[in-house]
Amino acid sequence: MSETPLSGKRSAGASETENDDRLRLALVSAAILLALSIAAVTLRFQRLSELPPGLLLDEGIHGANALQVLRGEHTVFFPEKNDGLEGLMAYAVALATALQGRTELALRLPAALASTATLFATFWLGYVLFREAGPGEKANPWRGVFIGGLGAGLLAVSLGQTIIGRTALRANFLPLVLALCIALLWLGWRKSSRWEIIAAGVCAGILPYTYLAARFVPFLFVLFGLSFLPLIYRETKVRQGASLNKQHLWRVCIFAGVALLVAAPILIYFALNPEYFFARSSQVSVFHPSNSQGAPLRILLINVWEHLQVFGIGGDRYWRYNFPGQPMLNMGEGLFFWLGVGIALSQWRKPALRLLFLWLVVLLMPAMLARDSVPHTLRMIGAMPAIYLLAAVGAWETLQFLGRMFPRKVETWTVIGIGTLIAALLVLKGQNTHRLYFHDWAAAPEIYNSSEVEWTELVRTLNAQPPSTSTIYLIPDGQRRMDLEESYQNYIFDYLYQNTTPVLLFHTAMPDLARKIETTIRSMENPTDVRLVEWDFKPVWTGDEDERIAVLLGKYGRPSGSDDFDSFRVRSFTDIDLESPWTFYEQLEHLNVQYDGGITLLGAAYGQGQMQFKAEELLNLGEDPNMWVALQWITGPDLGINYSFSLRLHDEEGAGVYQMDTVLWKPNHTLTGSGGPSTQFDTVFPFQLPADLPPGEYEMRLVVYDSESLNPTVELGVWEPELTLARLRIATAQ
Repeated sequence: MSETPLSGKRSAGASETENDDRLRLALVSAAILLALSIAAVTLRFQRLSELPPGLLLDEGIHGANALQVLRGEHTVFFPEKNDGLEGLMAYAVALATALQGRTELALRLPAALASTATLFATFWLGYVLFREAGPGEKANPWRGVFIGGLGAGLLAVSLGQTIIGRTALRANFLPLVLALCIALLWLGWRKSSRWEIIAAGVCAGILPYTYLAARFVPFLFVLFGLSFLPLIYRETKVRQGASLNKQHLWRVCIFAGVALLVAAPILIYFALNPEYFFARSSQVSVFHPSNSQGAPLRILLINVWEHLQVFGIGGDRYWRYNFPGQPMLNMGEGLFFWLGVGIALSQWRKPALRLLFLWLVVLLMPAMLARDSVPHTLRMIGAMPAIYLLAAVGAWETLQFLGRMFPRKVETWTVIGIGTLIAALLVLKGQNTHRLYFHDWAAAPEIYNSSEVEWTELVRTLNAQPPSTSTIYLIPDGQRRMDLEESYQNYIFDYLYQNTTPVLLFHTAMPDLARKIETTIRSMENPTDVRLVEWDFKPVWTGDEDERIAVLLGKYGRPSGSDDFDSFRVRSFTDIDLESPWTFYEQLEHLNVQYDGGITLLGAAYGQGQMQFKAEELLNLGEDPNMWVALQWITGPDLGINYSFSLRLHDEEGAGVYQMDTVLWKPNHTLTGSGGPSTQFDTVFPFQLPADLPPGEYEMRLVVYDSESLNPTVELGVWEPELTLARLRIATAQ
């Protein structure tokens, strides 16, 4: 019998032996489902609210979108954040938040459930694709259970998919919906079941709401459909093909019609807003001039090679999606995978194998066509069911080959032994994944550096405080929003913070920052306590904001203590003065010191509290050895040097008695060597001298140097690294 699209043979009868075999199949299937459930609970849900530690910015964005949904602001696509996000994840998080509250668990639960459901969908898909005999084969009901079970099992214990599945990323929905779509379409086509084809169309229509890579799925359907044309043409010569073609046509029309109907809202949205459709993909494309380096084909070939290495050689180097360098498939899994790929190519006439191969190729393209991070596991997520089912196909065919090599009656104990061995290997792989994730990956410093751990710790701390209308928290935020001129926000904080105590998130680039803080405090009814959050690490987030705001609050308030936490410190200020306008400094002493390294010191200011000294006079500090300093800089265009500066104190004999070194940060929280046009900016910081410094007169000198080589830059025309800024006096204690 010639091959027809998705055709197969049905068993003729049901003998007693067949009934026993069905019972064994049912028991094995139940055991597989139980094992998948245990793996999911152990790897996907254990300590889900704690690990990964902290939240990623992408997770916070989904939380912010979910809050928008809960406020009744509905949309199919959220264009404002992260170059635009599809809406399915936002609605899922909104539902979880409505049930669980605004917690880390509610944020991650939809992704973990989707990742878990993908395991069962993969098992079902493998069973559906391979449970019956293909052309030229003998029926073997165990094949579907084996391939589906092993493919789902390998997916369940995958380290990379464990990491991704525990993170609130919208990509987790793509393999689930796609696997369900193909399984339903396969069943509906074989049985001519209109309702299953309609359900498949619904799943296909949901795909555009999941993740960017889903836009490649229509190519999979088209290519798979076209692969049948030679076979259908051959069939028409044997049968009366008109009725056969009509049968295919109405199935295609139902599937495509339902899919288009479900996808219509987001398709219409993109038709009206085409810039959002191409925004992210154009940025990361290998064909974008900034990514192709003038040789897009060469970059594409490099991409292809690096992504193929994940199947047994190397892996994603990004901590958020993998234990860096760990292959997606180990050597053994990779061997079976490549064997499965070879079998799919050599047995191209078999629809199930042809489908898996096309699925693999098409859904790897989103990763291979992007260049910002290579290899990129997340962009490959749509191909995951196909990848692991192909590995299972390779294992199945290996067992069949061994059976043919050693022809003898297969005893029950042999089958049990093989099954037990495979289960044991999966358990060992699962234990290794558990160890790598919960002990090695979760404890790695890189995870804390790439996650917003400090934000979740801060929110927990603030939520636990009693609400107060007379207190305000000032929090430096490194996530600058270019579209917001008057305020800044952190999506993680927005989602998790539930206290009613006022909070102001600020950024160096906020226009008129000192006045903005003053106005915010003045708007409160009875401001008695201003609390400044100072981060203990990640200076790239906030530059020198902690120091400059501490100087500002020290000028117009009185320090009243501080509380230290793991990732931050909270400094309190009382007796807030709102009588005069707030400024970091009144005026600058003009300097115009040009250095040979391409940076210029334009001016300086010095003071204590609200009092600003006249720079040309001796700075009389009295008995208090603390002061503040403001320096204004301008960098040359495309400066490639990261500068720091050293402020040094010398006594009257010229001996150095104190030194403070600080990295120079530009207003956008970048270093001076970040390039770009010429930038003018201020550095404001407290200059806290040692408490035991003897009274007398001192000279304050400045040295600017390369942060990496530590080589100083010298003043043009003077050719000396040290610059005397001011003279100061410390009085004798009374």
